[in-house]
Amino acid sequence: MSEDVKQMKSLALAYMGDAVYELYVRKHLLSTGQVKPKQLHESAVTYVSAKAQAAVILHWLETETLTEEEEKVVSRGRNAKSGSAPKNTSVQTYRYGTAFEALIGYHYLLENSDRLMELVTDAIHFLQERSETNESKTR
Repeated sequence: MSEDVKQMKSLALAYMGDAVYELYVRKHLLSTGQVKPKQLHESAVTYVSAKAQAAVILHWLETETLTEEEEKVVSRGRNAKSGSAPKNTSVQTYRYGTAFEALIGYHYLLENSDRLMELVTDAIHFLQERSETNESKTR
């Protein structure tokens, strides 16, 4: 399967990565004690939006968090042409969001559980800290 995954189209990896990441975010939100569906949905958006995912990828690239192989997956994901226009965000942000999802899908399909958990946990913590920083600035 590993060679199949490495040859898989970036949008297929992103399709899987979107579902996997959403599942981890939902699990995280439930673990914080949130139970109201509207509150859960609003909280989830801060993690799963293209803007949030693009911020994570850019942070990882700036801090050299990713391996050379992961950077190649991200580059392929960023350059993939989806054929659909993004809603409420720029094309560049949307493409970085796709790159994030492709990387998550890549690790999930390769069954790289440890690295997948490391990246998802880091993404959630990064976005949580960013959200808390933004909230304190608006007070």
